[in-house]
Amino acid sequence: MTINRNFWKGRRVFLTGHTGFKGGWLALWLLNKGAIVFGYALHPPTDPNFFIVCNLESQLDGSTIADIRDTESLNQAMQAAQPEIVFHLAAQPLVRHSYSFPVETYAINVMGTVNLLEAVRQTPSVKTVVNITTDKCYENKEWVWPYRENEAMGGFDPYSSSKACSELITAAYRSSFLEPSGIYIASARAGNVIGGGDWATDRLIPDFLRSIDTCCTLTIRSPLARRPWQHVLEPLSGYLILAQKLHEDGKKISGAWNFGPEDGDTRTVQWIVDYLCSQIHDTFWHCDKTNHPHEAHTLKLDSSKAKNQLGWKPLWNLQEALGMTLRWHQAWRNSQNMVQVSLEQIHQYESDVYQHE
Repeated sequence: MTINRNFWKGRRVFLTGHTGFKGGWLALWLLNKGAIVFGYALHPPTDPNFFIVCNLESQLDGSTIADIRDTESLNQAMQAAQPEIVFHLAAQPLVRHSYSFPVETYAINVMGTVNLLEAVRQTPSVKTVVNITTDKCYENKEWVWPYRENEAMGGFDPYSSSKACSELITAAYRSSFLEPSGIYIASARAGNVIGGGDWATDRLIPDFLRSIDTCCTLTIRSPLARRPWQHVLEPLSGYLILAQKLHEDGKKISGAWNFGPEDGDTRTVQWIVDYLCSQIHDTFWHCDKTNHPHEAHTLKLDSSKAKNQLGWKPLWNLQEALGMTLRWHQAWRNSQNMVQVSLEQIHQYESDVYQHE
């Protein structure tokens, strides 16, 4: 199954977290498909950022800069938008930040989800909701097998735990309030997402690119940590297809969905930095051997459900994903038109999807 332009054209969409990395890419893709997009988020979390670089504010049909914890502002924004489809991406997304600010993390990721779903209940136009959580919502047993959607929720750190809570809230609201009202909701779990336009702190690829821009040696924490790496367009395509199917088939599609890479693209941090250093001359890294807060060592996702029931599958392998990321960043450094560059990558992805069908 592919993303249907006719489905999205003229469709009213409410997108939380539109000023973030993934949210910005999703907003641009929706706009390119002809959707009427309303965003709700805090100011962009970094400078520079994808939202400003791609001039998204001028393209959106509405952009509310406010906190997901502000129930009054959230309700007003959703009532004004009158959307059919809601994507919830607003979150505190960083594991290490959650150790320093656990209360903030839970307030945003847990009560933010409750606030969003309460706003949905008060907006009769909404028919479909996709809540974006994370692969880290699973109770990580550090085993070599990929996690399936029916595995237990858990989380060692506050971030992972808060996202597991968001999943449980989603399930409770589905059963108690939303499905009885004819509103269908799904949750989506992706891997370690990479791509152009991510300047977040404590993330491997942004840290590597900053080291290049500042002529510094990259410092990494856990070279043997193994993660399911994927280009940002991979899970976003899954979210769009999921929303289409959820809108069309309702209860059959509601539930949890994994959108991860092929098993061979679950690689160690060291493999990633060695590959990046092989692509760019005079780049180096070293390992910080001081003590750091706990992070999962091994994590994989089983996306069989999405492949079999949605017709979604990962397309770009890890080398292609890293290449697209490096090319986007180089274009930005060369002061190119980043709306055009980003749309070219979206169109390349769509073209590759059609060729592989």
